[in-house]
Amino acid sequence: MIKAGIIGATGYAGATLVYLLNNHTEVEIVYLASHSYAGQSFSSLYPGMRNSVDIILDEIDINKASNICDVVFLALPAGHASSLVSQSILDNTVIIDLGADFRLDNAEVYKQWYKQEAAPANILKQAVYSLADIKPFNAGATNLIANPGCYTTCSILTLAPLLINSLIDSTSIVINAMSGVSGAGRKANISTMFCEVNGSIKAYGVSTHRHTPEIEMALSKLSHKDVIVQFTPHLVPMNRGILSNCTAKLKKGVTKEMVAKAYNDLYNDSTFVNLLDYGTFPETRFTLGTNRIDIGYVLDSRTNNIVTIGAIDNLVKGAAGQAVQNMNLKFNLDPTLGLTNCCANPY
Repeated sequence: MIKAGIIGATGYAGATLVYLLNNHTEVEIVYLASHSYAGQSFSSLYPGMRNSVDIILDEIDINKASNICDVVFLALPAGHASSLVSQSILDNTVIIDLGADFRLDNAEVYKQWYKQEAAPANILKQAVYSLADIKPFNAGATNLIANPGCYTTCSILTLAPLLINSLIDSTSIVINAMSGVSGAGRKANISTMFCEVNGSIKAYGVSTHRHTPEIEMALSKLSHKDVIVQFTPHLVPMNRGILSNCTAKLKKGVTKEMVAKAYNDLYNDSTFVNLLDYGTFPETRFTLGTNRIDIGYVLDSRTNNIVTIGAIDNLVKGAAGQAVQNMNLKFNLDPTLGLTNCCANPY
């Protein structure tokens, strides 16, 4: 059995991770930590897990976690994970970070967008950005796995086949993405209170959202050229889910058949990528509680654009589920283990 620990276990992503790992046949949860709720049982905060996960939450102690766990998941705000991870920790255990600290390979870009120092260079260079449905990483290459962000997972998977096959103008990409309120985290915040979001939709982080450089980095590597996107996130009044509406200019001569082949070739063996019939578009309600992304697209001959849309559950495919998928790959398990029909909702 793989012994697993979670630091930041009581946030939305952390709690979803607890639920998934508790139902994983090859995993035993041996360590849970939370700064805010240390000393309380996990199930007292999430009563749906009573008699299932009654572990007492520790204060955060990554040294202790690394000594008793084969894998430690970090579900913390940006800037926290990089202060915890050292070479001695990586020598002891596998770290899978659900936050942003190890996603960007350029420390200056991280500093520019996150307004804080990046992880130490000797640690950052060991991190592997693992978007498992496109190109699984070399499982033996590292003990530091950077789990992609939620908006980025949805947007990159939706656009990747078009860029890999050079079917679109890489300078023309516009992404309008929408997220449920759980994407903002569990911490109390006036802007995400029920009375502030119910019955309303708003754009935020316009031209400044931190997932922008992550999307550009991944798409640039996939296309082997610099990609710049116009990314605008929106907050919608629902608990969870992400919809990424992506538009780009098609290159001359690109046909519907060429686009279909690009998507099918890339995702033919991907259990968690569901390609919809041409002209059929995803809805977040159909990916709720799953580790799946649904993708649909249409070519618009009037504008010579392609409109391609992806939908995921931000807490599963966009966070905890993908982290479990990466763990499965790292430990040479079936990548679908613990993730098919998971319906992850501990609360």
